[in-house]
Amino acid sequence: MLILAIDTSGRQGSVALLREQNGELSTLDLATLSGGQYSERLVPTIAELLERHGIARNSIGLIAVASGPGSFTGLRISIATVKGLAEAFATPVVAVSMLEAVALASGLDGRVAATLDAQRTEVFVGEYFIHSASSDAQNVSLETIASFQDFTTLLADPSSSDASTKVFTPDAELATRIQDAGFHAELLARPSAEDFARIAYRKFLNGIRADVATLDAHYLRRSDAEILVTSKSALTSSGTTKLDGSLL
Repeated sequence: MLILAIDTSGRQGSVALLREQNGELSTLDLATLSGGQYSERLVPTIAELLERHGIARNSIGLIAVASGPGSFTGLRISIATVKGLAEAFATPVVAVSMLEAVALASGLDGRVAATLDAQRTEVFVGEYFIHSASSDAQNVSLETIASFQDFTTLLADPSSSDASTKVFTPDAELATRIQDAGFHAELLARPSAEDFARIAYRKFLNGIRADVATLDAHYLRRSDAEILVTSKSALTSSGTTKLDGSLL
C-alpha cells in the first residue's frame, strides 16, 4: 500500500509518501512547504513526489490528512485537495487531529494533555488517555479552545484534572508562557506529514475511515468572517436600520 499524507495546518507544512510492506511503513519522500505557498505549491508538490517515484495517482491506497486545529486557509486547501483526489480515484481517507498527533508524539502511556498556540491569548487543548497497544489516543475530554487564563486555572485545579497528566506542546512560546505561569510543559517537535501517515495507517487497520462527502477541517474556532457576520446580525436585530443600511 502507498500512503500519501498532507499537513498544511501550521506556518510550515509537509507532504509525505510512504510505502507499506508486510505491515511495516517506510518513508519514500518528505517535502516541506511554507505556509504562504500552500495554494500554489500543494498540488504541484504532490505531483512531483509521485513522478519522482514513478507512482500513478490511482496507485495511492490511503490518504492521510491533518484535520486541524490550525490555519483556516491551510486547512481549507488541504481538505479540498484531499477530497478531489479521494473522489477521483475512490481512495480511502483518514483524518487525524493535530492535538491527537501531539499527544501520541509524547511517546507516553497514560493521561496526556496536548496544547497548541491559538493566538489571541487562547490555546487549543485536548486531554487523552494513551495506551501503546491502541491505534489512537482516547479522548478524556473534548478538544476545545480556551483562554490561556482558563487553561492555567484548570491546571491549578486538582479536582478538574488528574495529577499525573503531562502537558505537551510543539509551540516554544506557549511552553515558555506555561512555565512562566508556574506549570510544567514539555516541548516536542511538531508532527509532520510522515507522523500523520503512521497514525492514519493504524486507524485504517482498525476500520476508521473519513466520509469524504462530509469531511471538514477541525477548526475549533470560528473564522473572522463568521464572527463578523454574527456580530452584524446581532447589531441588526437589536437596532433600527435606516434605508441606507446604517443603524440609528
